[in-house]
Amino acid sequence: MAAFEEKMGYAQSGVDRSKADRLVETIAGLTKKIKDSRVKASVGGYASLYALDSKRWIAASTDGVGTKLKLAFQTGIHNTVGIDLVAMSVNDILCVGAEPLFFLDYFATGRLDEGVAAKVIEGIVEGCRQSGSALVGGETAEMPDFYQAGEYDLGGFAVGFVEPKKVIPQKKGRMSVKAGDIILGLRSSGCHSNGYSLLRKLLDRVSDSAEKARLTKELLVPTRIYRKALSPLLAKGQIKGLAHITGSGYLNVPRISEDVGYEIELPKPADLPSIYEWVTKASALPFEELTQTFNLGIGMVVVCDPKKAATIRKALSKAGETVFDLGQVVAKKKGQKSFVKISQQRVDGKAEAVLYY
Repeated sequence: MAAFEEKMGYAQSGVDRSKADRLVETIAGLTKKIKDSRVKASVGGYASLYALDSKRWIAASTDGVGTKLKLAFQTGIHNTVGIDLVAMSVNDILCVGAEPLFFLDYFATGRLDEGVAAKVIEGIVEGCRQSGSALVGGETAEMPDFYQAGEYDLGGFAVGFVEPKKVIPQKKGRMSVKAGDIILGLRSSGCHSNGYSLLRKLLDRVSDSAEKARLTKELLVPTRIYRKALSPLLAKGQIKGLAHITGSGYLNVPRISEDVGYEIELPKPADLPSIYEWVTKASALPFEELTQTFNLGIGMVVVCDPKKAATIRKALSKAGETVFDLGQVVAKKKGQKSFVKISQQRVDGKAEAVLYY
């Protein structure tokens, strides 16, 4: 597997993360003009929280599949991207401690192909089955001249429920995230649904048709849904924090709590999805940028009390997850930004990066 001499990062693939971050800040500022005391968490979190009353809060999240859809168009494989659609929102809802309840989808295309649409919905139904969510409705929009022939876009909307006392992370008390807490990682199924503007550019550089077909198949593996494994532990109040490793990669970890720092050592590449060996070599990107773009084999980060770590590892493994010990939560200096220090032992030595949030 040869490496390309010219490195390719997210900027070269046409994605400007800094603009997206600034837009989120703008939206957050605008939403403050809408005053509603029942809004408990809004723009910028994994999911929004809204109080129905003192004992019942609803959680809501929305997302899409992104340019991974382009691979579905190219290959004619449409029955997996619906799983991705459900996973992106449901995994986010888990990160606030909520139980997914139901899901709605939005399917938009230039000219409706019933066969293709049926395959997409088939995937959405499978995603809902895996996440224990009801598919309660959606919208199909046919817009001639808006989309290219054979293309479509997807949007998903998940709603869940959580008791206020079970929302994570907690700011105070025994369930707050503290130095010494254990960090576990749940293996990803691959690249999930992030970084595909870059991944497709890298794929275009592959000249061998058999290798290209193999890589395309790996890149279409759907996002893993972690609800089955995590919900029972969340219900018992055994997890302090969760980070869904999606856009911005490991910068998602300090979103758990900005009051501390995080030290993570990723498993060796041989223990993780093999697609990342190709991504690392083909992109020639420094480790720091890789950690801010991809999940690198870990789809969900779990923070828990050291005394409960063994029980949680056992429960997650029994539920079918591959669990890794990643590291621990550490104290940060007064006035210091929250950070995540990441390392990984590789064949060519140890790679390290420190990301500040």
